[in-house]
Amino acid sequence: MGCIRIILGHYGSGKTQIAVNLSLELAKTNKKVILADLDIVNPYFRTSDSAELLETHGIRLIASDFGGNNLDLPSIPPAVQSAFDDPEAVTVMDVGGDDRGALALGRYADKLGDADILMVINRFRPQTATVEGTLEIMREIEAAAHVKIHGFINNSNLGAETTANDVISSVKYAKSVSEASGLPLVMHTVCDRLYNEVNGKVESLFRLEIFSKKAWRI
Repeated sequence: MGCIRIILGHYGSGKTQIAVNLSLELAKTNKKVILADLDIVNPYFRTSDSAELLETHGIRLIASDFGGNNLDLPSIPPAVQSAFDDPEAVTVMDVGGDDRGALALGRYADKLGDADILMVINRFRPQTATVEGTLEIMREIEAAAHVKIHGFINNSNLGAETTANDVISSVKYAKSVSEASGLPLVMHTVCDRLYNEVNGKVESLFRLEIFSKKAWRI
């Protein structure tokens, strides 16, 4: 089995944005990158929306045939299995929101091995606005997927209305989540238009070159 990174989290946290951008970044230094879409919960913002872009960068996309057609059907592509069987591939898995979405990942719990499992957090979403709420969502996801989360990605944003201060001020929240859980804070994200304003003021900053307004409307 090759290297696998699992991206999961609460509804609207920005999991798919992270998964797409991370795949693009990995493709810069890896010959074989797979992006597997396990989001069976909400089809309104899917990895399939970036299919052409991913193909341009040589990234193999594994996604449900229902992606992008507004049908909310629990369909997992059989090809997902190949992501576990390819020792040369670097795979990113986009997992559906909360405990219901995590059930899809639970089907493969015995195949994950040393996969890196990261939870995307966003303090501007109602149910993850506090440390306590965020940790409750984390525990629900872990129970449903039969996995343990290894760290956090702070993707706090207000969609197109996000300011540099919103990103900078979210650092305290993210660090509090990390300290309360005992898990590392892997990185903070910022959309491309705000990168220059935030760079140098936030450590471990990851630039989101692809940022969709559509994601905020789910």
